[in-house]
Amino acid sequence: MRADLHLHTLCSDGAYPPAEIARRCKAGGVELFSITDHDNMSGLEEGAEAAKRLGLRFVRGIEVSAYLGATKVHVLGYGCREGDAYARFLKAREEGARARARESVEKANAVLSLDVTMEEVELFHPRKETPLHTMHVVSAFAERLSAEKGALYRELFVPGAPAFSGIGRPLPEEAVRAVHEMGGFAVLAHPAQILVLPKEVSERFRLLSHEERQEVKRAYAGERNALMETLAVVGLDGIECFHSTHTLKETEEFLAFARAHGLFVTGGSDFHSDNGSRKVGFPVFDASHVAELLLSSKGSV
Repeated sequence: MRADLHLHTLCSDGAYPPAEIARRCKAGGVELFSITDHDNMSGLEEGAEAAKRLGLRFVRGIEVSAYLGATKVHVLGYGCREGDAYARFLKAREEGARARARESVEKANAVLSLDVTMEEVELFHPRKETPLHTMHVVSAFAERLSAEKGALYRELFVPGAPAFSGIGRPLPEEAVRAVHEMGGFAVLAHPAQILVLPKEVSERFRLLSHEERQEVKRAYAGERNALMETLAVVGLDGIECFHSTHTLKETEEFLAFARAHGLFVTGGSDFHSDNGSRKVGFPVFDASHVAELLLSSKGSV
């Protein structure tokens, strides 16, 4: 069963509504998909309805934007349910996101000598029932500067950059616990992107060439693996071994880790928009081994 279990929509930092993502899955030969917007599940009903109309299978998803200091350690949740645990989670994420956005706006204004307001940021936040995202802030500044959003994000808003804010971000262990409290399976997202670096290395990482970044990733792979070991101990259920940014060697390494720790395997494109290189349904991922487990969760289609 071909699947794409990592997709974003307008309900976080994606460009399209859930129904359009479902249409693209159908057109691309994807049989099972999951919408995994950052820190909210607002688009899941629309996604499920679209899946029914198109004859696709659908799993409820979310991506918790966890950080360990400046290290991004995102955790995917599958089969999470709405209820008291989700209400508490969403409230904390909304409050943290708004405080984080204010700090990033203030920092970016100081660096760029601008006066971008939160009202301007809200113009790029189409689904008001969802938490603000850093890309909404980036979009407001990109509009003022007539700049490309991706380049501006990498220059100013990534960890170690002048306008980065870490306010209100949960720790990785807290993300795993939150997914479990919401009744879901916790899966480590795109592990090759996890960079557990000393502060001095983290601050200059974005300025390195591609080759230098790859060398740093190899040098600190042990620190990443140690973090993965910790998450496995606290209850991680699976790993996203197949991801659009993973090399074949990285995929093989993560598959070996999953086997050694009894974790199930997922895969997804992490598609956001047509502006990037990621495409719905790629890398090709056969979910036959995990489909029954994920589709057993309440709310699946």
